[in-house]
Amino acid sequence: MSTRIFTRAALVGAGALALLGPLTAGTAAASTAGEQGGARVMAAPYAVVPYETVNVRYGPGTSYGILATVPAGRPLGAYCWTRGERITDNGYSNDVWVKLLEGYVSAVYLKGNEYGDLPASAHC
Repeated sequence: MSTRIFTRAALVGAGALALLGPLTAGTAAASTAGEQGGARVMAAPYAVVPYETVNVRYGPGTSYGILATVPAGRPLGAYCWTRGERITDNGYSNDVWVKLLEGYVSAVYLKGNEYGDLPASAHC
């Protein structure tokens, strides 16, 4: 391998690590605070946090089966958001569902903005 190709590969790898730094640091802090699943959060580009216990479902609606129940405050790895069934609860209503590593959760139950704090550009 030439020096130029090796140098370029090293710079790309260092850049990727730099981008992961803030998420890795936040996840490490959460893990040391007793949160579980830190490695799972690091595997996804975003992290979302439910403000109450939520059901993780197979798809973006209540007609889909429940995969898991996640307690309030546990960070979850997220990929993107999509439109699905409209959910109304706790005075909020929207049809945004966040795609997690495991399944989907309604953004109504997530801290942050209408997309569960994912950027609007992170549409699936």
